[in-house]
Amino acid sequence: MSGKAFDTRSPLSRARGLGPAKEGVAHWWAQRVTAAALVPMTLWFVVSVILLAGAEHATVVAWVGSPVTTVALLLLIAAVFHHAQLGLQVVIEDYVHNEGLKIAGLLVIKAAALVLAIGAAFAVLRIALG
Repeated sequence: MSGKAFDTRSPLSRARGLGPAKEGVAHWWAQRVTAAALVPMTLWFVVSVILLAGAEHATVVAWVGSPVTTVALLLLIAAVFHHAQLGLQVVIEDYVHNEGLKIAGLLVIKAAALVLAIGAAFAVLRIALG
């Protein structure tokens, strides 16, 4: 038998050269990479906040203003919102069956993640840059 007899892809996906898992694998890897990155970054952030508990405002501002801390906070923000958006995207794709609601939900989640990430990054940069 030819290999074509077992091809379950639609004619459109064959024309585009996309198999059933082309996009899904990249999404899966992005979730795993952001999750792995978030473990040490979140631990660093939680320990830092605990150590800064009770510190004066100027001390916290100086901590955020440190170049290493600023970059680490910006990376944490990017990873958190990207990971959250990826996870919520999977939930919507799996459980929302109305195509219009699915597209609307995905757009809302992507927009909300972007707006919140930009807002958080702006707050960090505003503190860091004075």
